[in-house]
Amino acid sequence: MTKHEPARSREQRKQDVLDHLEKDKDAWVSTASPDGVPTLVPLSFVWDRGTLLMATRRTNPTAVNVTPAGHARIAVGHTRDVVLVEATAEVIEGADLATESGDAFASKLNWDLRGRPAWVYLRFTPTAVKAWREENELTGRELMAEGRWLD
Repeated sequence: MTKHEPARSREQRKQDVLDHLEKDKDAWVSTASPDGVPTLVPLSFVWDRGTLLMATRRTNPTAVNVTPAGHARIAVGHTRDVVLVEATAEVIEGADLATESGDAFASKLNWDLRGRPAWVYLRFTPTAVKAWREENELTGRELMAEGRWLD
């Protein structure tokens, strides 16, 4: 029988989620086209003022899919340390991106796309966050609902 670490408290899970969002660089982003065709891609991100900021070519399915619907699901971390984020999305032109956001993106990822018209930034604002490591953490995995951290 496999023994698991004790389940983390909600406070510890939230802190671990915030650590992942600050330190990790890559996430899986899932979107769907208006006719329901799913797309799953890895994108690099920076945690910027409570949102995930990413970039992709404006013609890539992820950017196209978030334009009409504005929804995405994002997974960060290893399969034994899951952070699952439901988010609303907006497309931001490089010229419209706040300087501090562009600087944070360029600094963390060593990649500055401002001034490159073929690219857009995607800002994902979390509406729900779940986190768990093993089966013993499935109960209480909801950490955010309706855009608010749960106490």
